[in-house]
Amino acid sequence: MAEQTHKVIVVGGGITGLSAAYYLQKQAIEQGLEIEITVIEVAHRLGGNIQTLQKDGFVIERGPDSFISRKNSIQQLARELGIGSQLIQSAPGKTHVAVENQLYSIPTGTVMGVPTNFGSFLTSGISSWFGKARAMGDFFLPVSSTLDDQPLGKFLRRRFGNELVENLIEPLFSGVFAGDIDRLSLKATFPELLETEQQHRSLIHGLKKSRISDYRAFNTEKAGMFQTFEGGLETLVSALEKELETCTVLKGVKVEKLEQHTGQARLQLNNGAAIIADSVIFALPHAKLLPIFEPLGLMKGLKEMPSTSIATVSIAFPEGAVTPIQDCSGFVVARNSDFTITACSAVHLKWPSLVPPGKTVYRSFIGRVGDEAVVDLSDKEIVKAVLEDLNKLLNIQANPELTVVSRMKEAMPQYIVGHEERIALAKKELREALPMVQIAGGSFEGFGLPACVDQGKAAANKLIEQFTAEPFSMEGNSQ
Repeated sequence: MAEQTHKVIVVGGGITGLSAAYYLQKQAIEQGLEIEITVIEVAHRLGGNIQTLQKDGFVIERGPDSFISRKNSIQQLARELGIGSQLIQSAPGKTHVAVENQLYSIPTGTVMGVPTNFGSFLTSGISSWFGKARAMGDFFLPVSSTLDDQPLGKFLRRRFGNELVENLIEPLFSGVFAGDIDRLSLKATFPELLETEQQHRSLIHGLKKSRISDYRAFNTEKAGMFQTFEGGLETLVSALEKELETCTVLKGVKVEKLEQHTGQARLQLNNGAAIIADSVIFALPHAKLLPIFEPLGLMKGLKEMPSTSIATVSIAFPEGAVTPIQDCSGFVVARNSDFTITACSAVHLKWPSLVPPGKTVYRSFIGRVGDEAVVDLSDKEIVKAVLEDLNKLLNIQANPELTVVSRMKEAMPQYIVGHEERIALAKKELREALPMVQIAGGSFEGFGLPACVDQGKAAANKLIEQFTAEPFSMEGNSQ
């Protein structure tokens, strides 16, 4: 009796697609399943936004530089790939916020801008006494009158007032989402806030008591809040690509059309070829999916989801050329400050092993909703603007030794109000029209690296469940 061969195509060679292919291959081997896996990537390299530059002893990340260590998805994957020993942790350091061109240390105990240590908040200069008094209203305000989705900014302003939101909370959320908190979905970005309010009424009191304090993404005084690899994040991409030994990987190839073909999926490629598969996982940004699915009358709701373009600017100096700010390993910027950059990280303090001895590196971000045109400036203009901003705070006394500008066009999907319902509807329509097709990735259920790994693994698990539930074919699959 011939074993049935399942043909699976993974469209997209970013971290989601690579994770899906890896876990499919792994489980196929473990369970003795015959699965032919093909990965299709439009670029001539794998990894998507993950791209590490190694030059003159510097390890420069062109895209994301790390992942939050409290989620163990990548640690587990790294151990399976044999690169777990190459994981490194971020060094401790304080994050600051620039408010009206002055830096303030983020109060101790802050959870995404919400102060849980009110003593530290009261002694901080980050807010006026009026702003502090208004923030204390959180202790007395009733819970929200609705459990429906709402703008994150609206929810937070009601609890704490405008000043705390604009001076502390908004800069931190903008540093993560590069978005407008007055449009971002509360349920899709930080649903724990609504749950905490409903349970404890006061967010300050509730966050202090609950385990949600594990979200201290900007309380970086402890080591190990973030992790990466000794050679940068591309270490993970290289290990995954090397591991996909039984897969076919097509680079520089684009899927232009999808249609159903006698219960299977037929993909038309830009090189004139066509591939037929039993199952397809599309691990692409939603904007890349629309040209494929709109002709089929699917996923029209995803057109409502915007994306933001950002750029990273890494600038290296000789040690001593920059006067640092005491106890400051990085900062985010409030919108009321006259800055082009939205955030900056001192790489030599956060990741000292990635910077040669005697050098300092500052990695800045530019671009967010309402201020994306700056990303399209020339490298020279961008570097000039970033240096002007840094010089307002750091007192730069020498020219840079190295500058690296990296643009990520439409790289940050915006989870605006109604996001969860919008994605649920898109997936429901897809299941009904094309049950052999799945979508996964940063546009849908979290765009952090661990979330993308989780989505790739979940898509693989779903296929494995389907394949093991199917009866074996007596003749095998001859397609």
